[in-house]
Amino acid sequence: MAEFSTRAIHSGQEPDERTGAVVPPVFLTSTFVQDGIGRMRNGYEYSRSGNPTRDSLQEQLADLDGGVRALSFSSGLAAEDALLRAVLAPGAHVVMGNDVYGGTHRLVNRLHVPWGVELTTVEMSDLDAVRAVLQAGEPGRTVVLWVETPTNPLMKIVDIAALAAIGHEVGALVVVDNTFASPYLQQPLALGADVVAYSTTKYLGGHSDVVGGAIVLRDEELAERVGFVQFAAGAISGPMDAWLTTRGIKTLAVRMERHSANAQAVAEALVGHPAVERVFYPGLESHPGHAIAAKQMRGFGGMLSIALTGGPEAARRFAESTEVFQLAESLGGVESLIGYPSEMTHASVKGTELAVPEHVVRLSVGIEDVADLVADVEQALTR
Repeated sequence: MAEFSTRAIHSGQEPDERTGAVVPPVFLTSTFVQDGIGRMRNGYEYSRSGNPTRDSLQEQLADLDGGVRALSFSSGLAAEDALLRAVLAPGAHVVMGNDVYGGTHRLVNRLHVPWGVELTTVEMSDLDAVRAVLQAGEPGRTVVLWVETPTNPLMKIVDIAALAAIGHEVGALVVVDNTFASPYLQQPLALGADVVAYSTTKYLGGHSDVVGGAIVLRDEELAERVGFVQFAAGAISGPMDAWLTTRGIKTLAVRMERHSANAQAVAEALVGHPAVERVFYPGLESHPGHAIAAKQMRGFGGMLSIALTGGPEAARRFAESTEVFQLAESLGGVESLIGYPSEMTHASVKGTELAVPEHVVRLSVGIEDVADLVADVEQALTR
């Protein structure tokens, strides 16, 4: 099998048969001519059920994560919702981390819990705590163990292989949100997970110009069930969105190397700074999850968070004082972004156990010159 970087460029990217174009065309069509009633050309009928550009992206995603099938959606949350709708029913139990992405928690807590699903949050790095909340009996069996690593935004690291084994003991589907790591840095299916979830908006797209999501599965029967939900509810990625995501993935490996190197340098520059109480970055040996991250990741990624010694006011001032780092939602693009999670990405969990401390700022470290990035955070800390 070819190496990751080669597959990222060539999987699902056969040259156009008619013209020989190296880059496959974008099929901007809603429907397809049939040769007769029910006689479709190459299986294409209507772009909600299938589109060649989306299929190319899905083949690329499945190959990179080692799955049997991938499904591309209009957003990361749409992908998560389709998966959950395919496997949950009233009375089912879901377990997720107490540092899970706020939007994921909101999706389950505000939409699925009122439908009769039970939700438990737990410190996912504490394996005994996870075992204690998993339910094996009927009704109320734990159907989904939702894992996120590194977590958003406190960068906790959890042992995917250990959690997969624990989840499978009670028959739970083990899902890993791999958005922060990307398939280049981490391979959850190879570590025992059943499903990988992505916001492809982030590192897979990589250029802050497209919103999307994906589910990669190791089981064909489950893939069929999730695919039916997608077809029935319609949360597909459009052809242009799929094409932009595919284009981004082709440079994923080189970008992730640069993101990781830059984030490491920024993290090391912030350690010990008098204005910084703590740096949350798994590439630091002082990080409690460093050893696990080194074992299950190829690199430590481009995301880090910091807690400011001056409290919430200092955090707000810092977030509004950078010049290269731009104040914005989202992450994973080539440009560096900064956010204040308590009021931005995680506002939906404010006041709950998932609330992000108000003196924490999150950095999405881009691929600019590292000297400029370090200088920027240092000047912002003096404001």
